[in-house]
Amino acid sequence: MSEDDKKKENEELSAYEKAAMSGDDPRCVPITLDGPAPEGNDIVYPDYSAEEHETWKILYGRQRKLLPGSACREYLDGVELMDFPEDKIPYLGDVGRVLEKTTNWQVARVPGLLFEGDFFSRLARRVFPSTDYIRPRNELDYTPAPDLFHDIFGHTPMITNPQFADFYQKIGEASMNAEGPFRRRLERIYWFTVEFGLIDTSEGLRIYGNGILSSYAESQYSLTDKVEKRPFDLAVMSEQDYDVWHMQELLFVIESFEQLEQGFYDWAKSNSLL
Repeated sequence: MSEDDKKKENEELSAYEKAAMSGDDPRCVPITLDGPAPEGNDIVYPDYSAEEHETWKILYGRQRKLLPGSACREYLDGVELMDFPEDKIPYLGDVGRVLEKTTNWQVARVPGLLFEGDFFSRLARRVFPSTDYIRPRNELDYTPAPDLFHDIFGHTPMITNPQFADFYQKIGEASMNAEGPFRRRLERIYWFTVEFGLIDTSEGLRIYGNGILSSYAESQYSLTDKVEKRPFDLAVMSEQDYDVWHMQELLFVIESFEQLEQGFYDWAKSNSLL
């Protein structure tokens, strides 16, 4: 392989893949599924320990107190719809039933971070892949790896919102047609919207990004003046790199979920991804 080919290949790797190659954290090594992932009632509820349930209770209680006044109304409404238990880890099958009732989505149980093909193909058919293990106690404030608190508490409430749910599916559909540099561009858009997005509301800046909403440290840091905020611009966003190992120094702000859904559709359509 020539040096130019190696450079091109490296540019197309995701941030998680690059981290895995450097040996940073095995939990961030993407997994390729060797068969279908269980969905709905086929998901088995694990035999969690008392400490694991206690970890959920700590994380859930802290974020429920912290997020009013910081999270967007659409997310807070979603939390109410989800009606998560306060003192035990929710069952993914129950989470899926709420999503099915509100936006015709479903949940699949997956063993860890998925390679993009496995992940986005499920989004394209309105299935959210979720882990069912919880982070260790020394990562209560921030974790670089996926876990059920990030997946269940961070992601699923936003999927109860019809416009966000449709946008989320469109990302999955677009990714199925993405090749070359568009793989990385879509990953960056996903990062700066789904995971780390902010929205400007009549009450001020609010969080809708799932990576922020599930992080005690990030949810306090993201709205401060220490973070640069830029207006929603998919052309700029799709070329903006990020670091998965530290709190984010740069975030993008949408004006509405209508802007997010329509803006992404127009961008994807103009690049022959939809």
